[in-house]
Amino acid sequence: MSVTSRYRQAWEGFWREAPDEPGAVLWDAEPALTAGIHLGLLEPRLADPGLPLVDLGCGNGTQTRFLAGRFTRVLGADIAEAALDHARHADPARLATYRLLDAAETSEAQLLHAELGDANVYMRGVLHQTEPDDRQSLVDGLAALVGERGRALLVELSEAARPVLLGLAQSPAGPPPKLAPIFRHGIAPGEVADAAVPKYLEAAGLTVLASGELPLVTTEFAPDGTLIELPSKWLVAGVG
Repeated sequence: MSVTSRYRQAWEGFWREAPDEPGAVLWDAEPALTAGIHLGLLEPRLADPGLPLVDLGCGNGTQTRFLAGRFTRVLGADIAEAALDHARHADPARLATYRLLDAAETSEAQLLHAELGDANVYMRGVLHQTEPDDRQSLVDGLAALVGERGRALLVELSEAARPVLLGLAQSPAGPPPKLAPIFRHGIAPGEVADAAVPKYLEAAGLTVLASGELPLVTTEFAPDGTLIELPSKWLVAGVG
């Protein structure tokens, strides 16, 4: 079984068990606190706002639906059909379209690019949950979607998030309820070195146009009742 096959099966199992209720998944935060803030980083740097937008790793589509209100055409893509089932169920108005996609398979990303043309891409917290051997291939697929005119916004957990996650996982009471299913399905968040992300982009032929730091909001609470935020970095990339 390939690395990607194991990864796909893990996510299928996770999303089959995930509740439909908004906010039931760790990263299913209110869009105003996530995609809404991220758009403020991406929009000023778009070469062509009229391009389709791909929400890569869309999960249950919470952010996808929000983005669909701000772009002419939005497509949510995910490796797990069970995730797309959630997304379609939560979008009866069909604000966006949804597609099964393994972006780490370059041919799949190229086929989608042939259909859409160049696209802007939003990818939040995907690399650290991807098998290390697939990370460069995933970014290569992202670059195939972006093409010559698109721009990509990546938001990724920074190295500083690791001790926060370890502290939660090793709590005497056990991992918080929304973190436990992630570990149970074998998709425990992994560390991506801060310096590695721009290198993946550069190796895929993309140039980092802007970057910075921003907390990644979750839907889980610490024992003191505060909302857990994870340190993250953001990058906007494109060709030249």
